[in-house]
Amino acid sequence: AWYVPCLASLETLQELCRKENLRCKSIGITNRSLKSYEVEYLCDYKVEEGTEYYLVKWKGWPESSNTWEPQKNLKCPLLLQNFLSDKDEYLSRVREVKPLKVRNHFKALKPAIADYIVKKAKQRIALQRWKEELNRKKNHKAMILVENTVDLEGPPIDFYYINEYKPAPGINVINGITTGCECTDCPAEKCCPKEAGFILAYNKQKKLKIQPGLPIYECNSFCRCGPDCPNRIVQKGTPYSLCIFRTNNGRGWGVKTLQKIRTNSFVMEYVGEVITSEEAERRGQLYDNQGNTYLFDLDYDSDEFTVDAARYGNVSHFVNHSCDPNLQVFNVFIDNLDLRLPRIALFSTRTIKAGEELTFDYQMKGSLELTSDSADGLSPSRKRIRTVCKCGAVCCRGYLN
Repeated sequence: AWYVPCLASLETLQELCRKENLRCKSIGITNRSLKSYEVEYLCDYKVEEGTEYYLVKWKGWPESSNTWEPQKNLKCPLLLQNFLSDKDEYLSRVREVKPLKVRNHFKALKPAIADYIVKKAKQRIALQRWKEELNRKKNHKAMILVENTVDLEGPPIDFYYINEYKPAPGINVINGITTGCECTDCPAEKCCPKEAGFILAYNKQKKLKIQPGLPIYECNSFCRCGPDCPNRIVQKGTPYSLCIFRTNNGRGWGVKTLQKIRTNSFVMEYVGEVITSEEAERRGQLYDNQGNTYLFDLDYDSDEFTVDAARYGNVSHFVNHSCDPNLQVFNVFIDNLDLRLPRIALFSTRTIKAGEELTFDYQMKGSLELTSDSADGLSPSRKRIRTVCKCGAVCCRGYLN
């Protein structure tokens, strides 16, 4: 289904809820907030007759209900800390020295500073809500964090989190497989990868042991083996806590790991809408004009289908390109053995330190080798507007496609 973002502001929705006596936890209207006042964030500061006042935005109340409160009445040390740090951040950026302006025994913040503090507070709340939404929707145990210390950008407006492929009408990503291996201790002689004519992809430490370009056949829902089978890795989802963060060099959002990742470990799947290559060609022209790169050709066996992660996807939607990446693409088959529709898994190519950004090569495509003629990255088109690469790698090719 296609969704239309709500055009009403949060304050408008809160005011409507109060007038109609409605509760809505997601926008801060609860039984408690209807009957009491809780500080949501601080908007401004002034000093009058020696007393410090803060302009308070009350949780669940519209901005028209903001009131000036003396500091002694405020029991919100964290919000006070956020207010002061946001003020200092603004001043450091504009290289101002004095935060207060004296006029007729009246001290107050400059309007530009107060405006920035309010925007930063609203952003902090929006990112927190987005983080909570992502963690509600994910189907793995590891946490997803969100961080922006760079600018005032909030959550993407038109992005919806999914855990698996979302097929377009007429495309079946589950081919009705009805059999699995009979192993009680995989891998046995007739385990899934051997039945497909390939070797088991993982070693005893559940790390990848095959070369790029070779497929991964995992045990499926009809296999006799249990959830602890060493041939069930990708299907369990990412085991690492990850952080979606704002990059400081114009690459938008990125993803970094919060845990150490060892070489040849599964990190995440690349998911999105599965569409035909013809539809991908049409969308690709639009995305190129916007400077977006979210189309991933499923060309393991043919080029009939493409994954579009622009509007629907998981954490991989935010992973940036690098010409010297730390993730590698592999084609995976589990409950669908249709060679035209592999699942796309990203594995680490080396040890990745906690806090390090995750990247993959948009032209990698899981091939054993690529030439400049054959590599067309995430785009199904052969001739398109070229997007400048900002990965900063020593071996940077200069363009994403």
